[in-house]
Amino acid sequence: MGGWGAKDIPGQRGRVAVVTGANSGLGLVTARELARHGARVVLACRGEARGRAAVERIAAEVPGAEVEFGRLDLGDLASVREFADSFSYDRLDLLVNNAGVMALPYGTTADGFETQIGVNHLGHFALTGLLFPTIATTPGARIVTVSSMLHVLADLDPDDLGGEKGTYRRWIAYGRSKSANLLFTHELARRLSVTGSDVVAAAAHPGYASTNLQTAGPRLEGRRGAERLMEIGNRVLGQSAEAGALPTLYAATAPGVRPDTFVGPSFAMWRGSPSTSWRAGRTRDDTRAERLWAASERLTGVVHEGLMG
Repeated sequence: MGGWGAKDIPGQRGRVAVVTGANSGLGLVTARELARHGARVVLACRGEARGRAAVERIAAEVPGAEVEFGRLDLGDLASVREFADSFSYDRLDLLVNNAGVMALPYGTTADGFETQIGVNHLGHFALTGLLFPTIATTPGARIVTVSSMLHVLADLDPDDLGGEKGTYRRWIAYGRSKSANLLFTHELARRLSVTGSDVVAAAAHPGYASTNLQTAGPRLEGRRGAERLMEIGNRVLGQSAEAGALPTLYAATAPGVRPDTFVGPSFAMWRGSPSTSWRAGRTRDDTRAERLWAASERLTGVVHEGLMG
């Protein structure tokens, strides 16, 4: 994978992609580069104004880009169902589960889930299941879920996804949700293999990418000092969103990506060109992954048709 960059993305003409959280940061770059290489891209975003502004920005930067806005609030399962019901294409070559929140103060989604597990995992679990009938009939389709190197912060108890049994700690809750992303990918890949599907489920992480994800939590609480510290960290330590999106783009488009691969920056999981990334062994635990899947089905009410394990 050494030295792989956006210029190496294979042609995407005729392919359809959905990128969640594509109004800014990694999602915007991912959507733009897929469109630049010929894909028709649906920018699945919560806010209509920002989503449509992102569509206009990509259209201005990439003449002839085929991009459109789709409203999707991953913190509201009714919105997830509405998005899936409104998806009008007869193929879906690429689903990029990119959107996420980080280290927020305690809160709950519209359905009563702890916000980070609800948005980062359960919303994407439901979206994948609802779109899967279309994905399954698209030759060579891929599902890429964006996790984080910070999945190392927390183990995951499938029977206590929201961490209600203990004191809420924002970074632990974030790590738990990112561990869920990897366990979901592992179990999805296993189920796809059992059915003989050629759909590839993989995961990626950006290392430390300078985006608004780091500052959103402190800003929400008015903690200006913490927000300022994150801003400094972004400038000094972070790589650009363009660089941070490369692992996702690699997992989504590069030839030969294997199921359950975890792609990240090559230098200490921090920055650099895409490479196979280390991950905690517990994120490949079959029993834990199956229990997470069952709990996610129960909580969301979404069954992945054709992937009964």
